[in-house]
Amino acid sequence: MAGGITDTGELYSPYVGLVYMFNLIVGTGALTMPKAFATAGWLVSLVLLMFLGFMSYMTTTFVVEAMAAANAQLRWKRMEKRKEDDEDEDSSSGVSDSDVLLRDGYERAETRPILSVQRRGSPNIFEITERVEMGQMASMFFNKVGVNLFYFCIIIYLYGDLAIYAAAVPVSLMQVTCSAIGNHSCNVGDGTKYNDTDKCWGPIRRIDAYRLYLAAFTLLLGPFTFFNVQKTKYLQIVTSLMRWIAFILMIILALIRISRGQAEGHPAMAQLSGIRNLFGVCVYSFMCQHSLPSLITPISKKRHVNKLVLLDYILILAFYSLLSFTAIYCFRNDTLMDMYTLNFTNCEIIDVAFVRYFLGLFPVFTISTNFPIIAVTLRNNWKTLFHREGGTYPWLVDRIVFPAITLVPPVLVAFCTHDLESLVGITGAYAGNGIQYLIPAFLAYCSRKDTQLVFGSGAVNKHLSPFRHTFWIVTLREKRRREGKPPGRRRGDAGWTWTQTSFTPD
Repeated sequence: MAGGITDTGELYSPYVGLVYMFNLIVGTGALTMPKAFATAGWLVSLVLLMFLGFMSYMTTTFVVEAMAAANAQLRWKRMEKRKEDDEDEDSSSGVSDSDVLLRDGYERAETRPILSVQRRGSPNIFEITERVEMGQMASMFFNKVGVNLFYFCIIIYLYGDLAIYAAAVPVSLMQVTCSAIGNHSCNVGDGTKYNDTDKCWGPIRRIDAYRLYLAAFTLLLGPFTFFNVQKTKYLQIVTSLMRWIAFILMIILALIRISRGQAEGHPAMAQLSGIRNLFGVCVYSFMCQHSLPSLITPISKKRHVNKLVLLDYILILAFYSLLSFTAIYCFRNDTLMDMYTLNFTNCEIIDVAFVRYFLGLFPVFTISTNFPIIAVTLRNNWKTLFHREGGTYPWLVDRIVFPAITLVPPVLVAFCTHDLESLVGITGAYAGNGIQYLIPAFLAYCSRKDTQLVFGSGAVNKHLSPFRHTFWIVTLREKRRREGKPPGRRRGDAGWTWTQTSFTPD
């Protein structure tokens, strides 16, 4: 859920966190990238991929910075609450002011997270120890309009995500089973173009088979939207292992065909008409910002977290480039499928039936395990958006209405179209653009302003983004200034200024 503070969970090393982030980012979007590369041209695709990878890394550091600022404010509020409780206790017990001052001199180190105590080993106030989700950060740093816009953006993105998942599984099943049972066995990736009205088996058309699989997918996985589900560690391990095997297999098989002189691809250098879809695919393929609190917070040592994230992005950029370049040179542009795994269901590419079916059905296994998790996340965001303090939802609204409005729209979209390249492009180019670029930039800008208001200009966020200059978010800053909106919510009730040794009253 994109709101509230949740348990940190079991800690792990920075390198384990690096692997988790790699597995999160490299997902369904990577399977649609080869087709997008082919339609936009190899040079344009490479330049845009590198540029958007850099932009995604920059906004990732913005989110980490905002997480640190949120942790600092939560500590400050708890300190203020503790101070008020101590004062109430002292006044009720009849302790004199001199006794309070004396005791405060001896016990300040135990009751205040001040810098003088930090030098003796206490956690830095900007240390990321609590998992603060993006929705919680939005409520801390944005005004009411900003919070509503945040939830609107993430809800639209999750709808697009579910529509892609709901279409990808039936498409893979249709392509594999129609080829295996119909009159064109093993020819999925041979360049033959099939229409939705072509026969699949018997009187069943391909579009009918797709919709039958979509109905089965909805009936099997849709009910999970009405309950709470948790992704187990072992399920994550299995799906990650299958993902690595599938991607490595596709790269090796493509390299083997190229080395044998069987490559058929002659990609263009630039085709401007394909840039729009490529942009959306790249944004979608680098998406991780909404899950960073769950990934970064459990890392045991966060001193060099920005460097580790940079290493992750470099590895992912190299991986995407290798996968896409081997694809566009191995296969002709007109034979590349929306779901790249389907190019390897052709008997001429691989004659081992098990490998063909494994790659053809790979999206079915991995996406099916993610669909209920995304659906529950979207349902919870709907609940959070309309939640009122102290209020509860009627049983019908809580258990029926919210799950229904979560499940029905993406299934209807998948029923109307199974053009995965367009679905990924639209989801990434619009809602994904907001989550990956705009929201992190606003979070960084507003958290810096709030940090200065609460702690003073001398406060130094240890997780401050390397892109700390306002040049990187100047456009958004000027826009807010013209609108006359304050960057943060408000200053705390008590005025405190950060000094080199302690918090002291203004």
